[in-house]
Amino acid sequence: MGERLASFNGKLRDELLDRELFYTLLEVRVLTERYRRTYNLVRPHSSLGYRPPTPEALMPADPVPALVGLT
Repeated sequence: MGERLASFNGKLRDELLDRELFYTLLEVRVLTERYRRTYNLVRPHSSLGYRPPTPEALMPADPVPALVGLT
C-alpha cells in the first residue's frame, strides 16, 4: 500500500500540483477531485494491464437512488 500511495503522490505532484497556479482553496479542491476521478476511473495503470482501477462502466450513473413519491 505504501508504494502505491507514494506512486500516486508523485504522479499528483508531477501531473497537477507542479503544473498549476492555484488562486483559491476551492480551485485546489475542484482540480484535485477532477484529477482523482480521472486517475481512478479513466487513466490506464500498467500494473493492471493498462486498465483503469475502477472503470466508469461499473460505476452507477446516480449512486443515490431517487426517492419516489415523497413530494
